[in-house]
Amino acid sequence: MMGKSRLEAFSDGVLAIIITIMVLELKVPHGEGWAVLQKLWPVFGSYLLSFVYVGIYWNNHHHMLHATRQVSGAVLWANLHLLFWLSLVPFASGWAGENHFAPLPTALYGVVLLMSALAYWLLEWALLRVPENALLSQALGRDVKGKLSLVLYLLGIAVAIQLPALAWGIYAAVALMWLVPDRRIERQLHQA
Repeated sequence: MMGKSRLEAFSDGVLAIIITIMVLELKVPHGEGWAVLQKLWPVFGSYLLSFVYVGIYWNNHHHMLHATRQVSGAVLWANLHLLFWLSLVPFASGWAGENHFAPLPTALYGVVLLMSALAYWLLEWALLRVPENALLSQALGRDVKGKLSLVLYLLGIAVAIQLPALAWGIYAAVALMWLVPDRRIERQLHQA
């Protein structure tokens, strides 16, 4: 077993790079009127939602690791798996925004969100297999919100081809669900 400081530092760095890559996709418009800015709303909208998602993952990752005492090799690989899927957010976000939320880019965006959520769940599972992380196990409990998120992502992907606007609404609803940091971990840490 090993400490968690390198894992936290590496993850923070990768997430900062992901956000930087996303903002670089926002091209400065040529012109000065509102009409020029209105053309950018799909790109900015997908950037905004993606920024919120990366922020949610960073926040909950921070809370989860705060309740973690030790990590293992499996945890390191599970964390890399999560970072892989999160690193695809700028691509999926940019493709969806550039194509005005077309069906296939919208579905792919949902797949990236779904796979990121599954990767986060695998990271939780790997952390819970480390005996020194009993506090985290108590804090996570049944994880109803996490399971509901997976179902909603699947629903968003399923409707994306016919109703991409509804899919984006579903993706935004999941983000709103997670906007407040995971209080289960905070409560458990205050009780310990």
